[in-house]
Parts: sequence; structure tokens; C-alpha cells
Amino acid sequence: MPALVRRNAVTVSVGGVRVGSSAPVVVQSMTNTDTADVESTVQQVAALARAGSELVRLTVNNDAAAKAVPYIRDGLAAKGWTTPLIGDFHYNGHQLLARYPDCAEALAKYRINPGNVSIGRKDDDNFRTMIEVAVEHQKPVRIGVNWGSLDQALLTKMMDENSRSARPLEARDVMLETMVRSALDNAEAAERYGLRRNQIVLSAKVSGVRDLIDVYTELARRTDHCLHLGLTEAGMGMKGIVTSTAGLAPLLLAGIGDTIRVSLTPTPGGDRSEEVRCGQQILQALGIRSFMPQVTSCPGCGRTTSTYFQMLAEQVQNYLVESMPEWKLQYPGVEEMKLAVMGCIVNGPGESKHANIGISLPGTFEEPKAPVYIDGKLALTLKGDHIVDEFKVLLDDYVKSHYG
Repeated sequence: MPALVRRNAVTVSVGGVRVGSSAPVVVQSMTNTDTADVESTVQQVAALARAGSELVRLTVNNDAAAKAVPYIRDGLAAKGWTTPLIGDFHYNGHQLLARYPDCAEALAKYRINPGNVSIGRKDDDNFRTMIEVAVEHQKPVRIGVNWGSLDQALLTKMMDENSRSARPLEARDVMLETMVRSALDNAEAAERYGLRRNQIVLSAKVSGVRDLIDVYTELARRTDHCLHLGLTEAGMGMKGIVTSTAGLAPLLLAGIGDTIRVSLTPTPGGDRSEEVRCGQQILQALGIRSFMPQVTSCPGCGRTTSTYFQMLAEQVQNYLVESMPEWKLQYPGVEEMKLAVMGCIVNGPGESKHANIGISLPGTFEEPKAPVYIDGKLALTLKGDHIVDEFKVLLDDYVKSHYG
């Protein structure tokens, strides 16, 4: 299978994290704490970073939030985290960045939404102020166009032009073109006000899969700017995961996209880190990056009326999640490891042979033994009531001997 070819984008450095065609696709997330609550925000950023978020965005919407940003950065540093922080600004970002230089300096990047930066104004003074602060502090900027807060003056202008055209486009196509034009026009203005091309990231976020694919395909065709991918609101649970995967996969396979976020709606009190793991899994499933050993397990059928193999698959998966923070430090390359936990003799031995280490549990009416295959060869057979613990020991031994 030929290697995926990345689009040739300008590379941007965000707090030391490289984003662009020569760098790996970067996974990022965003906090949902009150930024003014320093301790809660520090804890959530640390949790997101521990899960693998390489950049973390914070809402900076008022004076209290802006004042808190340097303390959040310092609180993270005290815990050993240097994850770059991105400030998410709407409406009053020009005031906050100018009023709180410590906040402007502590952030690794600013996110500006052109549709919200000069609401009700005929000029771009607010946008220009934010860019000039970025230039002063040498910070990159993401110009993030969003269809829910699109520049209404530009949209109206383009709709009017379209209505006078001999061959008018559908409203959807005009809206997508307006998003592309807004991103490109504002990137050009940012460069005019002093920002370098390698300090600009563009995004054009929508909530529909086909719209996402179309708008980014066109944006990538017309610029070499670094691109941030993601649905603006993916949704909750399975819907959000499936929709994000359907939207991001075709673009990533086409080499489009330099950094991604999966914007999942969490359940009340749910784990914000789920969106990080989802983004990682999309990249790993596409063969773009590896983050964690992958477990192949069968769905079960009438041959597997016992739920034992399901329990083992779940425990092995949880064991990997728990072990990876330490394994990543001690065993380089362990994220490439492949495991198999199978439930009967039909595909069990074959799948297990294709894995680095695999186990085929006995199905209904099969002999009560579980052959274990290591690097394609039958290594031993487990029996009895301690198969789970014994398999974990074999897994630990394999990691130490092959990645130490």
C-alpha cells in the first residue's frame, strides 16, 4: 500500500509543537471549565494532555479569564506539563489582549473568528489590533471561520452577486465559497498587518459532513496555509464519533489537514478526554499516526455464548490505557504493537497469528483451552481460572523484550 502523501502546507510552530506538512498531524482539544477557575482548568488541561492532546484551547471571554491564563500556564508547569495553550477569542479579544499583556504572552496561539471580531463595525480595527498584538508577542494565529457566525456583510454581498449571475449557484455553494473567501481574505489582511505566513493557521468549520469535505477541499486547493480540521459541533456519543470520522477520514486520506479536533458533546460530568482518544483513533485507523497498541477482537456470535472473551478484551484494552503513560517513556515503538483477543476457533487462531501477541479463547462446546500466539507462532496454551492475569504477564514480558 503506498504511503499517504501530505499536502505541502506551510509549517507553523505553536509553542514548540510543529504543525504542517512536514510534521505529524497534531491532535488538539478544548477545555469546558470556567477559565477563571484556575485549579479546575489546570486539572482539565493536564487530563487532556495526559490523554494525548498536543495543544489545548481555552475560552478567554472576560477579564477574569484573561487574568487567569498566566496562572494556568504556571500551574501546569508546576505539574510538569508544557502543553501549549491557545486562547479562544470572540467579540472582545482585541480589548483583552491589549489590556492583559501577560495573557497575550502566556498563550502559544490566538484563535480569531472573523465573523465575531468586528460585529457591527465597518472597519477591521478590532481584527488589526489582535494581529498587531500577535506580531508584538510573536504568536501564531488561527483564523477560524465558522458557518454559525459567518461575516454577514460578506455573505450578503456574495449572495447579491450570485443572484445577478447568469448562472447562479445554490445557496449552499455560495455559503461555502463565502467561508473560503473569508478565510483567505483575512489571512491576506493578517500578513498585511505584519504576521508571517508561517504564523497563520486557517479553518472553515461547518457541522455537516459533505459541507466539511467540500469546503476544505476547496480551501486546500487555493492556499498552502496550514489547516485545522474538525466539525464545529459533532454531537454526542456515537453520532459525534461516526460523524467526525466520516468527515475527517476522506480529507486526511487526501493529505488535507495538519491539526484536528473532534468536538464531541460530553455527557453531564463525562470525560472530556474522550474526544482526544477519538481523534487519535481516527488517525491510527487511517495509518497516519500510532498512539496505542491496537486490540483486534471479534464481535461474538452463536459460537461464543460465553462472555469471557468480551471480558478479556475489555480488561486488556483498559490495561493498555493504564499502562501507556509509563510504556511510552520506557518502551519506544510500543504504540505499534498489535494484539488479538478472539472468541472461537473459526477466526481465532488466524487473527492471533497476524498479531504480535494473540489469544484464541474457547467458544461454546470447544475444548476449554486458549492457545496464545506470539509473532505468528503458537507459544503456549492457557487453561483454568487465571487466563486474564496470565495473559497480562505474557503481554508485559513481550513489551519488555521487544521494545526495551
